[in-house]
Amino acid sequence: MKALVLKRSHFLAGLLSSAGVSFLPAWAQVAAGKPQALPPIFVLNSLDAKVSVIDPATWQEKQRIPTGKEPHHLYLTPDEKSLIVANAGGDSLTFFDPRTAAVQRTVRGIIDPYHLRFSPDMKWFVTAANRLNHVDVYQWQPQAEPPLKLMKRIATAKTPSHMWIDSKSTTAYVTMQDSDEWIAVDLATQSIRWRMPTGDMPADIYMTPDDKFAYIGLTASDGVQVFDTSKGSAEPAKLVKTIPTGKGAHAFRAAGDKRHIFVSNRVANTISKIDTQTQSVVQSFPAPGGPDCMDISSDGKLLYVTSRWAKKLTVIDLQTGKIARQINVGRSPHGVWTLDHAPRE
Repeated sequence: MKALVLKRSHFLAGLLSSAGVSFLPAWAQVAAGKPQALPPIFVLNSLDAKVSVIDPATWQEKQRIPTGKEPHHLYLTPDEKSLIVANAGGDSLTFFDPRTAAVQRTVRGIIDPYHLRFSPDMKWFVTAANRLNHVDVYQWQPQAEPPLKLMKRIATAKTPSHMWIDSKSTTAYVTMQDSDEWIAVDLATQSIRWRMPTGDMPADIYMTPDDKFAYIGLTASDGVQVFDTSKGSAEPAKLVKTIPTGKGAHAFRAAGDKRHIFVSNRVANTISKIDTQTQSVVQSFPAPGGPDCMDISSDGKLLYVTSRWAKKLTVIDLQTGKIARQINVGRSPHGVWTLDHAPRE
């Protein structure tokens, strides 16, 4: 499998070399005779309005960079040249170089961008305004200044939280944290197609690559709801199962094998590994300090999770199931991300 990925990486590198940008993961660059430093790990310190930049070779915090107020989540631009940090309380986006952590620019006037996501076709950029109860649909225009054009502001129920956009780039699904429901937004018309109830305090959403099932973490409960979304926005989704995971089920991260996903159980201080084929928990890991957002190393061996209440980034060895180390970061660490990650599906 690793050889296959390496061949694909070499092919992509050949296509993109004229742009002077390498898209190979770090291990592939070394194998290709191009050793270089691993990309940093970014951790968003929500209460400090700063980003911790961690060197994965030394596991030391290299620097702490100011952003706008309340950075919670982050996302990579479609061209992989910028990592966008959404500053919910600062009504702004901070663009970072994902390889060096250098600040590229700040885009202001983006109102309450708590959560953010690009559509796979690179046309749409969507933000959820957690405190102001609306979803904004932007058109992505990378050559323009600013690169985002607001198409519509959609009023929602209370506290829009997390979102997912389907593989066809037609529908954005958004959870309503304090209304115990989720909605389907048609991106072409920027209108709500349906809404339906969920369990207590829905948070993150993960959708299977075939768009057939959506998983929703219930932060005020102890599990994950599974919905049949095979009809997309044409018909409301159907609840098919609730998977017990642990109290405070919150955020997801794909394992990279197109079969397993991880969910952080913030109150239980655990992380559950779910098999999406059997829709059941197959493994559990300790994760102290209120585990929140996660990322996975490109080789699939390490899981990075922010310990929200402990001011730490926790690194879990997925082979041994034990905590490998913890790195001190700022207050209320939330989003975590690195360019050298496992596949998102």
